[in-house]
Amino acid sequence: MEIKVDESTCTGCSLCKNVCMYDAIDIVGKKAAINENCVFCGACIDICKFKSIEITGLSQGYKDFSQYKGVMVFIEQQPGSIADVSYELLSEGKKLADALGTELTGILLGYNLSQSYPEIFKYGTDRLYVIDNEIFENNLDDIYAKALVQVIHRFKPDIFLAGATGFGRTLIPKVAAIIKTGLTADCTSLAIDPEKKILLQTRPTFGGNVLATIITRNARPQMATVRPHVMEKKQIDVKPGEGGSNGKPDVDIAKHAESISLGGPDSNICKSGEDYNGRVEYIELDISNFKTKYKLIATEKETGQSINLTDYDVIVSGGRGIGGPENFGLLKELADALGGVVGASRAAVDSNWISYPHQVGQTGKTVNPKAYIACGISGAIQHLAGMQTSDIIIAINKDPDAPIFKVANYGIVGDLFEIIPKLIKRIKYGNNLIQN
Repeated sequence: MEIKVDESTCTGCSLCKNVCMYDAIDIVGKKAAINENCVFCGACIDICKFKSIEITGLSQGYKDFSQYKGVMVFIEQQPGSIADVSYELLSEGKKLADALGTELTGILLGYNLSQSYPEIFKYGTDRLYVIDNEIFENNLDDIYAKALVQVIHRFKPDIFLAGATGFGRTLIPKVAAIIKTGLTADCTSLAIDPEKKILLQTRPTFGGNVLATIITRNARPQMATVRPHVMEKKQIDVKPGEGGSNGKPDVDIAKHAESISLGGPDSNICKSGEDYNGRVEYIELDISNFKTKYKLIATEKETGQSINLTDYDVIVSGGRGIGGPENFGLLKELADALGGVVGASRAAVDSNWISYPHQVGQTGKTVNPKAYIACGISGAIQHLAGMQTSDIIIAINKDPDAPIFKVANYGIVGDLFEIIPKLIKRIKYGNNLIQN
């Protein structure tokens, strides 16, 4: 790919030079000249009145992706359990698989994995691939990446989803780079284009002020990561033998097993047809081909505040309208009365009124509690991105036009310093406002 200037039509008017943000255009001999700073953004092409600039070498050929089928979810395991975001993605993956009329599969990697596979199938999974090996013991992302690349090359999913956790944000970009496909990170919405049957990946951009929908046109699989608690975790009623997300009958792998080589010529399915009606497929690795330059020295638990907002069913959050750090005590009293925890907007955290672990929003935690009470929070899009999937949203604000009321189930327009004490009194001495 290169960018060219047609000197026969270029007048050296400097419009292209003025619009270039990268200082990639010089005027030499009254003609535009492109230098090595060019990033092929195309701004100069759009501004040129004489159509003197063009990018050549762009591939226009048709690419055959017919071998890529199905939706695959990376199931992230934590010590002793499966990460919640994996169940959320299985629920979302089921919807995507249904829209495409295809199957939903999961890939689970780890060491000494618990045999809680039926839980995974409650979310519509048609088939689960499992790689249980000691090389995954230390959660080194490059080892995981090599294994996932092999899995993707072998099974060729059309769509691959993973959680935008601390581990996922390190791991999945490596996988995408190795297989040379696109990756949309921190998606807040996923859908299937009804006509083109491609994945529509929506995420906040420009500081959360714009929602961009991105497609992967020229590569497969279509890869996206989703932040925890953005998607709804929903079980479905599928019994063993009745099929998965697309209603197709289960495949008996014992009858249809074939050799799967992941890392060595001697690798194969070491068990098949033995678990959950033949829908769990174990894959054996040749560990000599999965080496790493990394060495785990030690692990240390984070010190200081260890609060995790996602562990609570009720969150009472304060924003700039709280007025100062001293007033968060009032919110804590309300949260304690409801058995919840105190959250905050970025404005409150940036003002040093409360510590970062309490921050809710695009740059903080994404939460979906049973009840979210927003006190003195205007409702900037960055904050809404982190809490709008809550079951019930209650907003308290003086400004009746505050954006927070557009997403709230219940809104109270008034002075929070008058309203919250009354709520606390009612909860302590009357009926609980939040029913389990």
